[in-house]
Amino acid sequence: MARLNGRSQRAAPMAALGLVAASALLAGCGEPSAVPMDDEYAGSGDESSSAASSGASDSSSSAASGSEASSSKTDSGRYKDGTYAVKGEYGPVGEDTIDVSVTVSSGLVSDVQVVGHPFTTISKKHQDAFIKAIPGVVKGKALKTLKVDKVAGASWTSEAFNKALEVAREQASE
Repeated sequence: MARLNGRSQRAAPMAALGLVAASALLAGCGEPSAVPMDDEYAGSGDESSSAASSGASDSSSSAASGSEASSSKTDSGRYKDGTYAVKGEYGPVGEDTIDVSVTVSSGLVSDVQVVGHPFTTISKKHQDAFIKAIPGVVKGKALKTLKVDKVAGASWTSEAFNKALEVAREQASE
C-alpha cells in the first residue's frame, strides 16, 4: 500500500466515509416537531405566560389535555370546538421551542396564542416577529386546510407552527 505523508491511502476514504455517516445521522436533527402540551415537560396552562393561557380558560380547553391528546389520533377533518395546546420545537438540535394555543370554533381558528422560548437573540428576533404577525394570518381560517408559509421572515418558526397545527388537528378531531 502506498503512503502519502506517512499515512496509507486508505485513511482518506475512511475519513470521508465517517464524515458521510455523521452527516446522515445529524441530517434529521433540524426537522421541526410538535407534541401535545400534556407531556411532563410542557407544563400546564397555569405555568405558562398569560398570553398563552388567556385563550385557554374556557371549559373546552380540557380537550387538549389528559388522555384525549394522543399521538395515535388521526386528523378526521371534523373538529370539536375548544382550545388545543401544542409545543413545537425546531433548530439544528431542537433548541428553540414555541407553545401554540389554537382555539377552534365551528372548524375555524377563532384565536391563536404563541409563546416563544428562543435559544439565541437571533431566534428571539424571529419568534417575536412571528408572534406579532401570526394572528392576522390564521384567525378566521379553516383549521382543516391551514398551513402558513414563511411568516415575518421566520421560516423555521413557521415550519414548527405548521407541525403544531397538525397535532392540534389530531387533538381536535371528532
